[in-house]
Amino acid sequence: MMKKEWFFFPLGILFKAVGGIPVNRGKKSSLVEQMAGRFAQSQHFHLAITPEGTRKANAHWKKGFYFIAQGAGVPIVLIGIDYPKKTIYATKALTPSGDIEKDMAEIKDYFKDFKGKHPENFAI
Repeated sequence: MMKKEWFFFPLGILFKAVGGIPVNRGKKSSLVEQMAGRFAQSQHFHLAITPEGTRKANAHWKKGFYFIAQGAGVPIVLIGIDYPKKTIYATKALTPSGDIEKDMAEIKDYFKDFKGKHPENFAI
C-alpha cells in the first residue's frame, strides 16, 4: 500500500506489476474493509505494513494492520530488522484475539530488542 500519488507513469506500472495498492489518503474510506476483502478474494495475498506511521519516534502506533488481520481472519507475522547485525527476523506470528491492548503489548514487546539504522526514530 502506498499513497496514490506514487502511482504515476512509469512508476505506477511497476508498482502495480509487483502488487502495489494505491491508497487515497485524502478522503475517509474503509481501507480496513477493502484490505480484508482483498485477503478474502485472493488465494495468495501478502501485505506489509509499518504500524508506526511516521518517520519519527511515535509510541502511538496505528492499529489498522491489526483490524485488517482480524477482519480477514489471518495471522500477523512480526518481522524485525536489526540494522547493526544486518539481520531480518520473522520468528513470531500472532492471531488477533480481539483484546487489542493485550495483543499490541505483545507485538511491541517483540520489537523492543531490534535496533534500526536510526534508533532514535523508533518508540515503543
